[in-house]
Amino acid sequence: MTVPEFQNRKGKNKLVVVTAYDALFTRIIEQAGIDVILVGDSLGVVVQGKLDTLSVTMDDMVYHTRLVAQSRRQALVIADMPFMSYQASEEEAIHNAGRLIQAGAAAVKVEGGGVMVDRVRALTTVGIPVMGHLGMTPQSVHRFGGYKVQGRETTHADALLNDAKALEAAGAFALVLEAMPAPLAQSMTQAVSIPTIGIGAGPHCDGQVLVLYDLLGLFDEFVPKFVKPYAHLKADTLQALRRFKEEVECQKFPTDQESYQ
Repeated sequence: MTVPEFQNRKGKNKLVVVTAYDALFTRIIEQAGIDVILVGDSLGVVVQGKLDTLSVTMDDMVYHTRLVAQSRRQALVIADMPFMSYQASEEEAIHNAGRLIQAGAAAVKVEGGGVMVDRVRALTTVGIPVMGHLGMTPQSVHRFGGYKVQGRETTHADALLNDAKALEAAGAFALVLEAMPAPLAQSMTQAVSIPTIGIGAGPHCDGQVLVLYDLLGLFDEFVPKFVKPYAHLKADTLQALRRFKEEVECQKFPTDQESYQ
């Protein structure tokens, strides 16, 4: 999967995107035939145990992007630009995006609408593909007062639609649409010629993305309405660990079978 191939899927076969943060899960995702791996700053919550993504650093993102990219064979790798890695200036945005590309990403993702147009244009001008992100943008959680659905009011919906068009005009090759009414996401998908990837945005986007730890049922401290667990690996992991603990304490493990003679 390349950026042009990704764009050519607009309106055709749905694009499938999953987050990953390490080599092991990247290999498993590749075996499943997933189209795109997003190295998301969501790692701050599901891997680092923080309350939000705001303290994730560029060094964090470069490290995890490199782990994923080194194990990638077929999927397109896109890396999130963390909070304050691109907001301050175009020069800083280019420098930090370049670090992620050097770490192995094929593209970067930035959050925000019209105010990010100059950043998107600056990055694409120097040859760095950019995916936009509209709706519920986690890096703006304090401005929203929490993780809340966006675009329910007509004026806000119109603003998001204009943002989508502005990001496309600035050179974005795709958009993530998060936590918004399905009809709005459908209108935005129809209004732009670039693919839209939904997460809590209904079925009408050109593709869907979920956080790996959510879809595997590993992370259950907060489960948004749009998350569908396709496995329950936390329960399986707890069962395995408790069995291991019991067998060690009862001297049932290791046996001769697990011992060298």
